[in-house]
Amino acid sequence: MATGTAGEAGRHLWLTLSGLVRRAPAPRGGTIDRRAVTTGEEELTALDEAPRDEERARALSEALSRRAQHDPAFGAGLAQWHQQARELRTGDGETSNEISGGTQHAPVLQGRDFSGINFNTPDAR
Repeated sequence: MATGTAGEAGRHLWLTLSGLVRRAPAPRGGTIDRRAVTTGEEELTALDEAPRDEERARALSEALSRRAQHDPAFGAGLAQWHQQARELRTGDGETSNEISGGTQHAPVLQGRDFSGINFNTPDAR
């Protein structure tokens, strides 16, 4: 998503993660040792500057994981963000579509995970 390959949805997801990371940490039972737990902002900025750098991506992932362990509210937000990211990722649950034989007299939609689609077409007779 940092590379922009996921289009507008990926850009939105990246902005959502950025907002989550930049929220002030919520201490659990007092204070967070800021020397031991980073907010992830530095790692996020570094990855934003070099989105294809796997080492920077790994550093961000580790920073966010550590923060989630010490900040339950952040952990919940990160889990929700991760679910959204999982839904956006391509390659999960591959699909194969094939149309054969005859002539199609109505719209044909090929893809995966569609819902609420209505073409409002008259019955083709």
